[in-house]
Amino acid sequence: MRRIMMVIAYDGTNYCGWQIQPNGVTIEAMINKALSELLDEPIRVIGVSRTDSGVHALGNVAVFDTRAKIQAEKVAFALNTKLPRDIRIQDSHEVALDFHPRFTKSYKIYEYKIWNHTFSEPTKRLYSLFHSIPLDVELMDRAAQYLIGEHDFKSFCSAKTDVTDTVRKIYNIDITKEDKMITIQIRGNGFLYNMIRIIAGTLMEVGAKAYEPEYIKEILAAKDRNMAGPTAKPEGLTLVKIGYDK
Repeated sequence: MRRIMMVIAYDGTNYCGWQIQPNGVTIEAMINKALSELLDEPIRVIGVSRTDSGVHALGNVAVFDTRAKIQAEKVAFALNTKLPRDIRIQDSHEVALDFHPRFTKSYKIYEYKIWNHTFSEPTKRLYSLFHSIPLDVELMDRAAQYLIGEHDFKSFCSAKTDVTDTVRKIYNIDITKEDKMITIQIRGNGFLYNMIRIIAGTLMEVGAKAYEPEYIKEILAAKDRNMAGPTAKPEGLTLVKIGYDK
């Protein structure tokens, strides 16, 4: 038995998220089906980030076990011939059988993009959130600094989650603007359900001058989802990378 790790990119527009569910097509289901056909054995991948419906990825990670003799590096090439064009394997290689992608120390990088202009841009509608109200990037950046470090992010977690440990660590947040596109890049050791989208929604409230930057401290201290801003829509969110300590 061998364990193979894959780096996966996808456009999440037409999928009901990563995780298999009874009603709707998912990324995980498509990859399981293609791998099972390719290797002629039942395959179920173990994914790292269970991205939501409409969320994109450049570097999600998954592993699977197989008895097939195919070279691990060739899996990416062969599997891409069986997958739809909006899902592509970027890399495949063999890892130790005891390597578990969720329980190995790692970091994740996400980006949330906002098209901040009076009018929407049709070619960007699937990969960024259109927001017509002018946003002050400097204020957003000041607010973001209060989120860096290890905190209880219960206020930035969807009430639907069953997670009891809501402490996470954010290593850095970079907010940039190029032309009319604002990009919020967040790097951390893990994120709660909808945490990035709630952070994005809250920072947008700061940028629109509905909240003062210092209000972030009150939100964190309250540990109450109702204190934070709205959950930003999924199309602006992309999982950029999952990295592992060597």
